[in-house]
Amino acid sequence: MFSFNMFEPHVGRVFQNRFSTQYRCYSVSMLAGPNDRSDVEKGGKIIMPPSALDQLSRLNITYPMLFKLTNKNSDRMTHCGVLEFVADEGICYLPHWMMQNLLLEEGGLVQVESVNLMVATYSKFQPQSPDFLDITNPKAVLENALRNFACLTKGDVIAINYNEKIYELRVMETKPDKAVSIIECDMNVDFDAPLGYKEPERHMQHPEEPTEEETDPSNYDMDLGFRAFTGSGNRLDGKKKGIEPSPAPLDPSDIKRGIPNYDFKIGRITFIRNARQQPRKIEIDDVASNFIAFSGEGQSLRKKGRKP
Repeated sequence: MFSFNMFEPHVGRVFQNRFSTQYRCYSVSMLAGPNDRSDVEKGGKIIMPPSALDQLSRLNITYPMLFKLTNKNSDRMTHCGVLEFVADEGICYLPHWMMQNLLLEEGGLVQVESVNLMVATYSKFQPQSPDFLDITNPKAVLENALRNFACLTKGDVIAINYNEKIYELRVMETKPDKAVSIIECDMNVDFDAPLGYKEPERHMQHPEEPTEEETDPSNYDMDLGFRAFTGSGNRLDGKKKGIEPSPAPLDPSDIKRGIPNYDFKIGRITFIRNARQQPRKIEIDDVASNFIAFSGEGQSLRKKGRKP
């Protein structure tokens, strides 16, 4: 009268327009084959068995195919897409970060259901380490990494790979729903302060009053130019007695100190230059007025006192 499917939990239960079944999940590192499938770890898609594709093709589901993953033991759930249908029957392969969100161990049971999600318009992420701030353009890096994801779920901690380093980001908020599809969408991205980040303290600099050393005239700049009769002398007998220079008294003019411009006006710039006095030019009109033609004295080639 009754039948219980206890030994084959992977056999799907087909509802109208809905796919729902259980699989034993393993990380991608357990996937057999010569090819390296590290690309699966960089995204949010899983690998399912070929029987799932056969069942999905018989249902009237919407594309792209999106699924809800649930761990009934821990009451944790997330959403994902599908990458390939090449897994062994009864097994699905998940990225490691997705298994951590679901609190699943190798070989644990996970419920897989087909769902329809709304297209994302906004999402907010919180880096789990301040090292994420070292990236020059974090939005561009995140945009490039999200190309390998099909959907986002609020509360998940996703992992992206950049420069051979793994960065974890928590999905703090998604709009218009708690789970959204990010395939071919125009989504605004925002970042929250990284976990453990502290704002640098800003110290306000107050103007300090001049100290006694600054107001002491002995500390002013002295004129180190030429000063007459300040050198030492030399004796003809070669002795050095009495030739030490006597200290010359300090003249107040030797102290250089700025003189304020009391005639300064705001918005006016004054340029002070030492201009040389130009020689007076002789006006041409003055020369012309004093000129008298043929007013000079002539000279004769003949010497005076000789007759021709």
